[in-house]
Formats: sequence, structure tokens, C-alpha cells
Amino acid sequence: MTVLPEFDRHRPGSVAEATELLATHGDDAVVYVGGTELFLLFKLGFAEYPHVIDIKAIEELRGIEQRDGGLWIGAAETHRSIERHPAVRHTWPTLAAMERSVGNLRVRSMGSIGGNLCFADPHSDPTTYLLAAGATLHARAGASGARTIPLRDFTTGAFENALEHHELLAGVHVPALAPGSAIVHRKFVLYERPAITVACHLRLEGGRLADVRLAVGSAGAVARRSEEAEQLLDGMGSGEAEEALGQVGELAANAADPVQDGNGSIEYKRHLVAVVSRRVVHEAISRAGDGAAVEGPVVIR
Repeated sequence: MTVLPEFDRHRPGSVAEATELLATHGDDAVVYVGGTELFLLFKLGFAEYPHVIDIKAIEELRGIEQRDGGLWIGAAETHRSIERHPAVRHTWPTLAAMERSVGNLRVRSMGSIGGNLCFADPHSDPTTYLLAAGATLHARAGASGARTIPLRDFTTGAFENALEHHELLAGVHVPALAPGSAIVHRKFVLYERPAITVACHLRLEGGRLADVRLAVGSAGAVARRSEEAEQLLDGMGSGEAEEALGQVGELAANAADPVQDGNGSIEYKRHLVAVVSRRVVHEAISRAGDGAAVEGPVVIR
């Protein structure tokens, strides 16, 4: 039988109370909602915190609604609640589909979007999708302190994020898709976890590509956008872009900065990133031309 290390469990009722606990206990405290990753680390003996702060009951961290020209998702909302929410399913169907592919039913029912992003596991579906979607994160400290963090600046390394210790992630804002836009998310799965994740957002305006965002994750320590591939594609006609897919794949593979691990060698991962990126950009162009966002994601095995 696995025995967890002893800890004091705190259940604050507000963001202000939670951040005060964090400030008081410093590095001896950790926050959780579902605990799907945290308690696994406890069981394996990889982490130990004397104070565990359960923020599930904080209403300020809940809610899914259309707000400020996009979708607001409270950080404590579970993957399951996001995938099932009517506003997400009807207006952001690709987001619902991405969430539906996260882990398994137990993970989706317990794990939260905020916990997923803060844990910063390199093998993550939401981070890659939300990078391509242009999401921003909102952090809170105390009753009034707040700041907005672009997602691309949030993950600072494997299992590292940009939050100050006394801050909480309050929510995620996902911009609405403009007319003529599409977003496609695809992943290659090994051992039931993402080995490669690629997402592309683009818009067709007068037959030319605009607002191109190509994100690659799970291959390296952090998910990244391929700025060189984006710059190459931006302004191209759809036919030109199709002809440039080989170069796009190479640029995406470079941006991924893959590392060798149990999922394969660096060269193998580069090859996978290039292949999946070509497919994703091709599909995004086709979907934008059809005026419909793809329902995806397709899991490639």
C-alpha cells in the first residue's frame, strides 16, 4: 500500500485567502484542484509539501462564459466541464474536441485546465492548442492584484511557469475565431500520451493567409510557436502555401527543439513534427477556405 507523506490541507474560500496562505507558507505550500499530477508525484516520492492548498471551492476560479470578445474559462474548471459546456461545443468545437482527447475520463473529470497549464508537463494537449488559439492567462494575487500573461510567456521550462509563488492562475481567455479562420489540432500518441502535438490557426483574407499561428508541443521541454514558419506563410496565397508545406514542416521541426526520451530520438521526433505540421497546415487552409473550423483532433497512432 502506498502511503502519502503527511501534510496539512487548507481549503480557502477566496483567492485572497489562498494567496495569503501561499505567502505565509512559502515554498512549503502547493496548490491543487484535481491533484491528478500532484498526488502521483507524492505517491512516487518525487515531491513533498507540508501544506497543500485545495482551491476547488473558490467560486472566483469557476465559470465558463463568452466575455470580452472570446471565451473565459475559470482556472478550476475541469477538462470534462469544458468539453461538455454548450458555449464551448457550439462556438469553439475544436476546443471541446481537444479537451475530449485529454488523458482518460478520470483525468478529465478531476483535472483542471489551470492545473494542467501550471504543472507545465511537456506532454500536454491544452498548451499547444491554446498557443495556436492566441490565449491569454490571468493571474491573481490577493484581493486586487492582477496581471495578464500571454500563454507563450507562461511556460518557462519543463514543469516550470511564470507565476510568482503568491499568485494563482485565475482563468484563461480564448479569442473568438474571426470570419474565414480555422484552427486545427493534431497529435501523435505513444504509450497513451502525446508524443507530438501540433496546432495551427490561420485566416484566409482575399485568398491570402493571415494571422498564422503554428504551435508545436510534446517533442521538447516546452511547447513553442514556429515564428519562421508563420512568417513564411503569412501573406501567401493558399496555392503558394500548399507548395511551401515541405519548408513549413522543416521550420516547425526546428522550432520544436526536440529532446531524446522514451518516445524516440531527436531525428525521429523532428521527422514526426515535420509530417504532422504539413498535414495540420494543409487542413487549416482547406477548412478556412470552406469557412468551417475542423472538429478534430485526430489522434495519429
